[in-house]
Amino acid sequence: MTKWSILTRLLILSAAVILTACVSPTSPVISGSDRYEMADDSPVLEPIDFSKVQPVQPEPVERTLAGNYSPYTVNGETYHVMATEEGYEATGFASWYGRKFHGHQTSNGEIYDMFSYSAAHKSLPIPGFLEVTNLDNGKSLIVRVNDRGPFHEERIVDLSYAAAAYLDYADKGTARVRLRSLMPESPVLFTDAGENQEIQAEVLQERALIEQGAGLEYLQVGAFGSLDSARELLARINSFTSLPVFIRSDEDQKTGSLLHRVRMGPVNETMDLQGLIRLLVDAGLGAPFRVTQ
Repeated sequence: MTKWSILTRLLILSAAVILTACVSPTSPVISGSDRYEMADDSPVLEPIDFSKVQPVQPEPVERTLAGNYSPYTVNGETYHVMATEEGYEATGFASWYGRKFHGHQTSNGEIYDMFSYSAAHKSLPIPGFLEVTNLDNGKSLIVRVNDRGPFHEERIVDLSYAAAAYLDYADKGTARVRLRSLMPESPVLFTDAGENQEIQAEVLQERALIEQGAGLEYLQVGAFGSLDSARELLARINSFTSLPVFIRSDEDQKTGSLLHRVRMGPVNETMDLQGLIRLLVDAGLGAPFRVTQ
């Protein structure tokens, strides 16, 4: 089969898939609030042995502009990152996030672990540390702030699942909390704006993809230790098809290093998936297989 015939068949398949996705009754809808609806995130609350969760100890940190680029925009709203968290205190509602984002990059490039004590905040510089007190029961916990959110006007902080479970509100979804910043030492802020602005933009784009595709199936075309190699494959696939293609970066459970997975989709049973897989293989673009997000 020639390259041009492969390209023609890919374009035909792409058009068919896009049309199918438009009329599918299970097509995802971006509401902008799915992340804060507990049933859409982690409907099964997993028991946690808190004796095995590493407590957070405030320590000196080095900051880059990854996650601290300001201003930034999400869902049409613009947010500004504070120059310093010194003296910050606030009272309001906390939510939590879990399975949807487990293993994905946080806004400053760390890996989100729903079973550690961490938090997302709209405007505090990251990484940083917060003391969070549940005003409904008096329980307190120190968390590491390494992500952005919650992008909901009624919430002031988004805790990891483990942190919410420790503060005894995971089953309720939200709680009234008091936040107090902890500053062990002044951090260093590097001025590498260009690269880190790109990292922050990629993470926010990935979050949007997760919101609209959580629980759906995708085709994984390749996985790389090098982000550049993953981007190269993504660019090659994009030259053949207009199907959504993205990179999911998370921790390899065997090596502990980041693994960058190139995926297409979401897909469904009405598509000619085997035909698409054969075309990608014939074009030398990998050996795709089906995965869930």
